[in-house]
Amino acid sequence: MKTHDEFSDYYADLLDGRYDCVDRIVLNGYFPLGQQGGGFRHWWRQPTGSEATLDQEHVRELAGRFSRRVHAYAKRRGIPLRHCYAGVRKYELAEQYRPQDPTFTGVFLILVAKATALVWEVAKGAGGVPHLRRKTPWPYVNHYHFHIIDKDWGHLTLKVSGHPPFGFQVLLNGHEWVKRRARKRHFAITKDGNCFIAGSDVPALDRLAKVCERWVYTSCVCFGLTREEQARSGFHYRYSCYQLEYSRNLLFTRGTVLDEVNQGLLDRTRRLLDVPTLKTIFGTKRRPQRRHDGSAPPLERVVERSTRDLTVLKLHFGRLTLKMYDKRARVLRIEIIVHHVKAPRCGQRLEQLSIVLDRLQRMVIDFLGVVYAAHRGSLGADVLDTLPQPTQRGAQRLVGVDIQKPRLRAVMEAVLALAPKPEGFTAQEVAAKVRPLLGAPGAAYTSRTAAYDLAKLRGKTLVERVPASHRYRTPVPGIQTLAALLILREKVIKPVLAGVCTPKRGPKPKRTHPLDVHYANLQSKPHRTFEALGLAA
Repeated sequence: MKTHDEFSDYYADLLDGRYDCVDRIVLNGYFPLGQQGGGFRHWWRQPTGSEATLDQEHVRELAGRFSRRVHAYAKRRGIPLRHCYAGVRKYELAEQYRPQDPTFTGVFLILVAKATALVWEVAKGAGGVPHLRRKTPWPYVNHYHFHIIDKDWGHLTLKVSGHPPFGFQVLLNGHEWVKRRARKRHFAITKDGNCFIAGSDVPALDRLAKVCERWVYTSCVCFGLTREEQARSGFHYRYSCYQLEYSRNLLFTRGTVLDEVNQGLLDRTRRLLDVPTLKTIFGTKRRPQRRHDGSAPPLERVVERSTRDLTVLKLHFGRLTLKMYDKRARVLRIEIIVHHVKAPRCGQRLEQLSIVLDRLQRMVIDFLGVVYAAHRGSLGADVLDTLPQPTQRGAQRLVGVDIQKPRLRAVMEAVLALAPKPEGFTAQEVAAKVRPLLGAPGAAYTSRTAAYDLAKLRGKTLVERVPASHRYRTPVPGIQTLAALLILREKVIKPVLAGVCTPKRGPKPKRTHPLDVHYANLQSKPHRTFEALGLAA
């Protein structure tokens, strides 16, 4: 499988290295029998031998026992227990209680907060037979957030529902796992916030950062069921993936080089990729001019703060989010966030995690390919001559692509805006993008019309069909051609001709943008050429 991308290969001379990492992993733990009423009744009969005690009072008693045992455990061990209200950022609160002892392992904080969960309501039917139904919508019940320091995963969070069947979530940080594995293998790396900024063996991080291990559920569910009760009733969790964050991190040699590359990249690609806004967090420090040549400092925990200017490019596609932003001193991070693992359509079971991570890596590489192509547009020598010519696809004859027509320009812009979308885009999505670009005439633009226009672009190999689907994708050469055509027309030809036809009068401004200087130089040459040819501007 391809693991390199065109973007990092293009800037390889400016990089110290790169590494991939699973930033955030959220796993769901669920008891299979507890998800259906019949299964819950079967499980209840295992330790008791009958359903005589299966009623609302005994089910509620399990939740009360869970709460009492958690409070007693926290008091006995001297563990802080705090009740949180809506809006409290629990992970930031946990950082205030994090132990300073680097050898500490175990629970160091318990937070209690309301969240929705599966709760069974028990009613007695005919003949005293219990009848179970789910409360809908799911009610808000107490969830217990156990903040734990693990020897392998560092700071992780176990969020457990206090009501049977005691569903839970595990929140893990992949960088913490990498950091601790690197310590064991004696890799000299520097961790700054939630990223690695230097190291003696950066490629080794790439190999270390692709592991997700199960977390032992018995450390928390024992407050609801003792180990003996779990064994008698056959209580056993299964695991599924819920949310993931996967990133590719490019480590530049200098912070000033990162700034120059990133800002130029954003200026050139923002309009092409249809990024409505760029979020900028202004910092108080400048990026380092030189690389640190001394010995790598030891790994240490650093509280995440915005000490330098941070610009975030973010694209949303349903349950997937693609981000590109500068991280700390010298790191450019390209990240994909899966808000629900159903989105990549690879399965949700924990055993399928490696398949999902491979798909996410593929998506990150494809996104970088799109960014690189939009950033480095190119035109062949005969493109302007061949584009308007008709093409033949089988028995169908298609007209050419005329960039002077507003409708085709709008289609080209829509295709570029949808190019980063993982798994491709549909004609209906193209039509939805084109309509606002055309204004009032765009009201009659339908998905059928979009399919016809996409067929024209396919005839010029600017767009291709995704096999066995109704989706389209734009290959890297196609993105480069489309980007170059739009930039040439909108950023070169139109401004230059406008300046030649209506030259600016009056005093020159004291401060001139470098791009305006280039425009002025370009406008002076055509004006003299027009005079020599006898062409009225």
